Amino acid sequence: MARAPLIQLSNVALTFGGNPVFEDLGVIVQTDDRVSLVGRNGSGKSTLMKVMAGLVDADEGSRVIHPGVRVGYMEQDPDLTAFSTLGDYAFSDLDEADHYKVEIAAEGLKFDPDRLVRTASGGERRRAALAKLMAENPELMLLDEPTNHLDIEAISWLETTLRESRNSFVVISHDRTFLTELTRSTLWIDRGSVRRLDQGFGSFESWRDKVWEEEDDQRHKLNRKIKAESRWAVEGISARRKRNMGRVRALEELRAERASQIKRQSNAAMALDSGKKSGVKVIEAKNLSLAFGEFKIFDNLSLTVQRQDRIAIVGPNGVGKTTLINTLIGQQKPDSGTVKLGTNLKIAMFDQGRSQLDPALSLWEALTSDPSMAVSGSSDQIMVRGYPKHVVGYLKDFLFAEEQMRAPVRSLSGGEKARLILARLMAQESNFLILDEPTNDLDIETLDLLQDVLGQYDGTVLLVSHDRDFLDRVATTTIALEGAGKAIVYAGGWSDYQAQKPKIETTEPRKVNNSQKVERSKIKTQNNPITFSEKHQLKILPKKIERLEAEINKLEEFLSQPDLFKNYPVKFKKATEILIERQEKLSLTELEWLELAEKVSH
Repeated sequence: MARAPLIQLSNVALTFGGNPVFEDLGVIVQTDDRVSLVGRNGSGKSTLMKVMAGLVDADEGSRVIHPGVRVGYMEQDPDLTAFSTLGDYAFSDLDEADHYKVEIAAEGLKFDPDRLVRTASGGERRRAALAKLMAENPELMLLDEPTNHLDIEAISWLETTLRESRNSFVVISHDRTFLTELTRSTLWIDRGSVRRLDQGFGSFESWRDKVWEEEDDQRHKLNRKIKAESRWAVEGISARRKRNMGRVRALEELRAERASQIKRQSNAAMALDSGKKSGVKVIEAKNLSLAFGEFKIFDNLSLTVQRQDRIAIVGPNGVGKTTLINTLIGQQKPDSGTVKLGTNLKIAMFDQGRSQLDPALSLWEALTSDPSMAVSGSSDQIMVRGYPKHVVGYLKDFLFAEEQMRAPVRSLSGGEKARLILARLMAQESNFLILDEPTNDLDIETLDLLQDVLGQYDGTVLLVSHDRDFLDRVATTTIALEGAGKAIVYAGGWSDYQAQKPKIETTEPRKVNNSQKVERSKIKTQNNPITFSEKHQLKILPKKIERLEAEINKLEEFLSQPDLFKNYPVKFKKATEILIERQEKLSLTELEWLELAEKVSH
């Protein structure tokens, strides 16, 4: 069955600062599309999304929106200057009957609508923008890095909500698991053009590698042909008085074809040097406890960290992950317990707040003014793992263009700032790395390289991340901060932690009210083994039921306002229709849960 196009870009060309970003680009997004938009940092993903949203005008080409289709865009840095609180911004342009949707999203994404804009962090502002978009519920959602600054619980909530949505969406994200779970097709920006794969992100990397392999093969054949024709052109002259000018012109065309090919950008030249080895025992922590007022961070935690361990710390935002790191490295004193650090430790730290970077400095100054990197008497040389190197050459190793060297740090994208911090960190000799949210904003190729470098690193790594795939690839041990002082140590990465942690009992039937009672004759009582899909449903249905109940309560509260029907009959009618739909959906969802629970109990 043919699907209707929601948006179509045709023959789009765009130039910034004299350099072409896109030429002759075409994109179509159709109904039911769930698209991952991927490409290197700086390839133009966010720019393309802004063109799709109508926020950036292309120099050439057309943008066509299907009549009646609303396009919603979640930007990375929303402008909230006209609003007092995050809620004021998120509720703006919404009917009052839809305000409950923002409150539901605020709970799932973990931000406070009453938070003043002037005191809100960048992450809180982004979450407010995401909640606003989810509440507006446009037919096409454009999501630029929606998982940044979300903890794993909030990412899971967003995954579930988008999976259950009927809307189409295009998403930019570095989170492999998020993209693999949600997307059905892939748009790949590569050297100014867009390729489409009608499969989700899970198939992208093998497809990309095949495209590159075929491209290299074609380039190799072209080079061999040029070499053979060039030999003929030189050696054949002595045997002939007259050149075959047609063949000479063909050779020139082959050379022009090779010259017109756009070279692929290489990977950043990342490397780590652990220098002198630390002692075998890096950290020995015994019976650590710490609380701020009544808020317990961890209670009676004991941990031994050995050289070459990769320790991941996971948990919701605000639970105290960075505080635990500071306690383990001796920067935060515990209320009780002891921490003993090993010998010969050289610590290097990646700070999630990017506080190591002065936004007013240029990239050049960000390296040369660092006392740990500066070369005495030189303004253009830095020390890289014990050896002097020109600052321009080193920055080029991390994929910075020469024209960026004197630009201020504030002009960099999030991914470029992350690469600059990695450049500073990797210039040092270190045998103990502290990585606090290193994966935010990095493109997938750079993430791959970082994982490889950490795998070969001879030192020890202490890591905080919400990227489940990254945790699985890097971590050998996981410390889960689960709130109320619970800090539990598990072997392995994220998936290992999920497999080992105690399971919540789900076989006890939920209570239902009289209007939603189910006849037992309708409940299946087969003794068939429960499938993986059914286990997954049994796990997520209680949260779905809770969300529906919360929506129903908000709607009932809204409809209970005096004179609502008299003063706002349209809003009353709309809210009533939504309430009936949610109640019906709740009944069906509870029935599905009871059937699965009954199946498990037999």
